[in-house]
Amino acid sequence: MSGQHVSAINERPRVTVVGLGPAGPDLCTTATLVAIGEHPHRLVRTVRHPAVSVLGDAVVALDHHYESAASFTEVYAGVVEEVVAAAEVHSQVLYAVPGSPMVAEHTVELLLADDRVDVTLVPALSFLDLAWVRLGVDPLDSGVRIVDAHRFPVEAAGERGPLLVAQVDSQAVLADVVAAVVDPPDEPVTVLQGLGTDDERIVQALWDDLPDVVDPDHLTSLFVPRLAAPIAAEVQRFVDLVAVLRRECPWDAEQTHTTLRPHLLEEAHEVLEALDEFDEVSGEGSEALEEELGDLLFQVVFHARIAADDGRFDLADVTRGIHDKLRHRHPHVFRPESGGDPVGVDGSADVVANWDRIKQVEKGRESVLDGIPPTLPALAVAQKVVRRAAGIDVEPDLSLSGLRDDEALDDEALGDLLLALAVSAWSAGLDAEDALRGAVGRFSTVVRATELERLYGGDHPR
Repeated sequence: MSGQHVSAINERPRVTVVGLGPAGPDLCTTATLVAIGEHPHRLVRTVRHPAVSVLGDAVVALDHHYESAASFTEVYAGVVEEVVAAAEVHSQVLYAVPGSPMVAEHTVELLLADDRVDVTLVPALSFLDLAWVRLGVDPLDSGVRIVDAHRFPVEAAGERGPLLVAQVDSQAVLADVVAAVVDPPDEPVTVLQGLGTDDERIVQALWDDLPDVVDPDHLTSLFVPRLAAPIAAEVQRFVDLVAVLRRECPWDAEQTHTTLRPHLLEEAHEVLEALDEFDEVSGEGSEALEEELGDLLFQVVFHARIAADDGRFDLADVTRGIHDKLRHRHPHVFRPESGGDPVGVDGSADVVANWDRIKQVEKGRESVLDGIPPTLPALAVAQKVVRRAAGIDVEPDLSLSGLRDDEALDDEALGDLLLALAVSAWSAGLDAEDALRGAVGRFSTVVRATELERLYGGDHPR
């Protein structure tokens, strides 16, 4: 049989994946047609394709998943389940997809990762082959980057073009792509629609005119010769600046993770100070907060740059790691990787408890209390211990009224009282560290006012 065997040969059911090419039957490959003839049991992801007739009348269409699912993730998962189920019944089936099996086909990726079946891929033409011909562009020579319109703000980050933006399949997706570019390019964009079909349409339009000129569908792509400025330009410029400083500034070049420790701590405290002065209602203090967050961001990018110079990790690894971590620790928002529905929660307390349990499993910790940084202030440690203990329904047996007036205050009694205060703060939804800092601030104001009163009497300046 033609095609490329991907999984190990065994007794598992087999799925042969063929591509229907970018347009009509005339662009289907001989290998695809041969594979279709060899398989009586056929499924197709969507019948919305001009070459679907080559599959015959008995083909099973999977379009119903698009109608019943709430998201594309559910669509792809449902399609794969139906294909696998058919393979388990018939031992081997053919699964047809638009274009080429390995170009923008998430269901094929899922099938390749599914250990219930073996997969054979039959190569085919994709819409890209027609796009290069219509554009008169050599993608290798021009350095064209292909990006998914659904992930344009992320995938096009730092890019100046040329870009081929695929799967611009709705007005909403097109609007997001246009909005992601703050400084639109002066050069027209080429709109490619229905390549190879009777309805093929190729037009040029200015960037801001795209929503008015283009009626997107599943066969719409954009060719962007050049962007005036890269997506996420500010972040990329900052990353590049730090790299230059690291190479050319003697002080920056000498720094290590260890020497930057006090600077990181200082910047974190200055962010806290800016937050203390920030007014949530009026927004007063926003400029100071913005500045201090920038200083703290510099520390993050600086540490990532040092690690990159040492060949350990870079900023992309850092952001990818926190992205994946947040997805994994929010099973009530994102569908678990193992499948199934999102986890139900009754409120933020359940979210926090789930977070602690997932983190404990990730880190291989024996206790929910493992991993609390020992460098935290004691009051902050108390709050973390109380919160994590509450996640497993354990509460300290303490009371704020536990100390009698005639009882001497020792370290143990004082510690119990402070812990009881931390428990009360947590129960009331308050942050004991912030509350204490506020109280100290108010008391400091009284102290300063008293000093001025004593120095100047009633005539002291305000």
